[in-house]
Amino acid sequence: MASGNKSSGAARRARIEEMRRAEQARERRNRILTICASVVVVAGLVVGGVFVVKSQNGDDGKKDTASDAKGGNSGDSGHFVTGKDGVRAWTGKLSRTHVTGTVNYPMHPPVGGNHNQVWLNCNGDVYTKAVHDENAVHALEHGAVWVTYTSKAKKADVDTLAAKVKQTPYTLMSPYEKQTSPIELSAWGHQLGVTSASDPKVAKFFETYVQGKQTPEPGASCTGGTM
Repeated sequence: MASGNKSSGAARRARIEEMRRAEQARERRNRILTICASVVVVAGLVVGGVFVVKSQNGDDGKKDTASDAKGGNSGDSGHFVTGKDGVRAWTGKLSRTHVTGTVNYPMHPPVGGNHNQVWLNCNGDVYTKAVHDENAVHALEHGAVWVTYTSKAKKADVDTLAAKVKQTPYTLMSPYEKQTSPIELSAWGHQLGVTSASDPKVAKFFETYVQGKQTPEPGASCTGGTM
């Protein structure tokens, strides 16, 4: 009987020892997983922080001719020349200096000039309230087409254009009362005024100027800016 008790006790101790080793192994695995997860989180925060800093400085791996300065004059010189297709092209200089504060542009909506260092998000963004010219111009520099409209534009046209913008990366849309046509489409250095969204020149403008040849910084981000 004593021998049986000894055997039973030894087996129990063996099971307990086995369970202890298994528990220790689980603890080691959990510590390793926790350390790995922490490393991933920290790495993500570092990369995210670098991206945000670069985004706020307009750094997408492309050089920008801009430098910080105060607002005021746009630095532009020249005038519009209207082509056979109805598109007004700016002939002359369009400055690209980053500035703080309000900029006085010679055209409305502006198609270029000194602008804020933070671009307006333009990944098919539709704004229902007026936006800052200085941020929108930076979006144009990235190759976006900016659709603007006045209170004279028909609601059906506004809805049609909004749907088009939402489906088109590198575009944005907002109300803008200081313009001559009910609807204007603007790109860097180019602008088109129309009275209807069904005008065939609208589709042509999108096709030509969304990330078109006029873009000073092709491929630069249209997200990560300001809303």
